[in-house]
Amino acid sequence: MTDATNAPTNNYRRIERVVKGFANHRRLEILYLLHKEPELSLEDISERLNIGYENAYEHVRKLIISGLILKRNDARNVRHKLTSRAELILTFCKTLE
Repeated sequence: MTDATNAPTNNYRRIERVVKGFANHRRLEILYLLHKEPELSLEDISERLNIGYENAYEHVRKLIISGLILKRNDARNVRHKLTSRAELILTFCKTLE
C-alpha cells in the first residue's frame, strides 16, 4: 500500500477518534457546560452535572484524548475549556436538534 492510499485511512481514523470522543450524552453535556462556563475543574463539572467525580474524570479524559478539551493547571486545580474543534462540533450538534 502506498502513502497516498493510507492518507485517507489515517484521516478517517482521526475523524473516528473525534466522533467517538463526543458520541455519548454525558460527554455532550460536558461540552455544553464548558461552552457556557469555561475553566471548570473536574469537581465543578461533577457537581454541576450531578455525576460522580470518577465518572466526570473518565468522560473528560476521553474528551481530552479526542482533542475537544484543553486543560491547564492553576494553583490548586486543573481547569478545562473547549478547543475550537469542540466549538465547531457544538455548532454542528445544534443543527441536529
